[in-house]
Amino acid sequence: MTLTSNQPVVRAVRPPGRLRAELLTAGSWSARHGVARVAMKRARKQGDLQATLFSDPAVRANPFPLYAQIRERGPVLKGSFLAATASHAVAGATLRSDAFGVVADPSTLPALPRWLMTRPDRTIGPVTPPSMLAVNPPDHTRYRRLVSKVFTPRAMAAMRGRVGELADDLLDRAERESRGEPVDLVSRYASLLPVTIIAEILGVPTEMRSQFIAWGSTAAPVLDIGLTYREFRRVDRAIRELNEWMSGHFARLRREPGDDLLSQLVRVENELTETELQAIAGLLLAAGFETTVNLIGNGAELLMQNEDQLADLRADANGWGNAVEEILRYESPVQNTARLALHDTEVAGVPVRAGTFLSVLIGGANRDPEVFDDPERFDIHRTNAREHLAFSSGVHYCLGAALARIEGEEALRRLFERYPNLAVAGRPLRRPTRTLRGYVELPVRLG
Repeated sequence: MTLTSNQPVVRAVRPPGRLRAELLTAGSWSARHGVARVAMKRARKQGDLQATLFSDPAVRANPFPLYAQIRERGPVLKGSFLAATASHAVAGATLRSDAFGVVADPSTLPALPRWLMTRPDRTIGPVTPPSMLAVNPPDHTRYRRLVSKVFTPRAMAAMRGRVGELADDLLDRAERESRGEPVDLVSRYASLLPVTIIAEILGVPTEMRSQFIAWGSTAAPVLDIGLTYREFRRVDRAIRELNEWMSGHFARLRREPGDDLLSQLVRVENELTETELQAIAGLLLAAGFETTVNLIGNGAELLMQNEDQLADLRADANGWGNAVEEILRYESPVQNTARLALHDTEVAGVPVRAGTFLSVLIGGANRDPEVFDDPERFDIHRTNAREHLAFSSGVHYCLGAALARIEGEEALRRLFERYPNLAVAGRPLRRPTRTLRGYVELPVRLG
């Protein structure tokens, strides 16, 4: 209830259930972010580059010079906060190594973190088990097997026609609604295309797409570390609302199943618990558009700023596939991930002890001069652009990589073919997140 100025303030005793929930939320924040914020602040004062990377807003806007500094210090830089690598060779080897995982075995953790990770009423988000992003084999292998058949390259190639059709429809609508005025390319096009496609694949109502975008945007900072308590509560609330909606949707699919992926997963309830089903569905929905919107927005901005390369694409439409690979390399939608050493191991000759978190700086690895000539230059003709790690590598390689490539190609090609004079018409606004790199707003004039 909102209190107005003439309403008395009544101080009531909060019910035990609500008090317990707030204590649990505070405990989860402290374990995941509060301690990290204190450690980063201390490490940053000591000149720790990794702590600076994760906590300095100026670096967040342009992290690439700091990636280069980290790379120059060696293949693995051990800091007071955590270890990090911006080396393409080390990043790729770490992502593919069985010696590293995404999460610790709960049984090896201290009592409080173990309880927070396993309590039944915890918020099931993309970075908490049993999300596929937060489990190691064999659980990860089991979950991936259940959904991977829907995301095969052949199955995704069959989606190209639908992606192109939707892109044209969205551009038609944007043109009608703009009436010659600038439009926000993110909200009118770059976000709507991938969220509609993933909604159709999963079998969730496309009329809910604005709500999905809102939930996804609010929850996106969950991938970062060191959130403020206010940020964490906002993220936690969005994830819980999505999960509650998903639970109701599962009930509807049990009554009236379709041919979509979630209907298939609901049918194999003997293989998935309700919590596992919720984690898979939520991750697939969010991952299905949260990264692709960045790919489309980043690509549009880069091509508008590089008119000579855009002219080459107009002359040869076969170049769009490689152009998307270069966009993924140069402005990776996911800038970093992390891996945990499951036992004592060695990376690039550097000993890494069990329990060490290694921050894999994908955005830095994709600009490693050992792999990419003149890496700070955007070049759609780069012959080895596809060697990027934007989709990760190893067992956690992105399930939707083939679909994202198709969406990027079709969305950008049709956009620039239709509006050859497309131009930025205001100040683009970057996302405030560190892990996800893209635009919140990209005002353009269609031409």
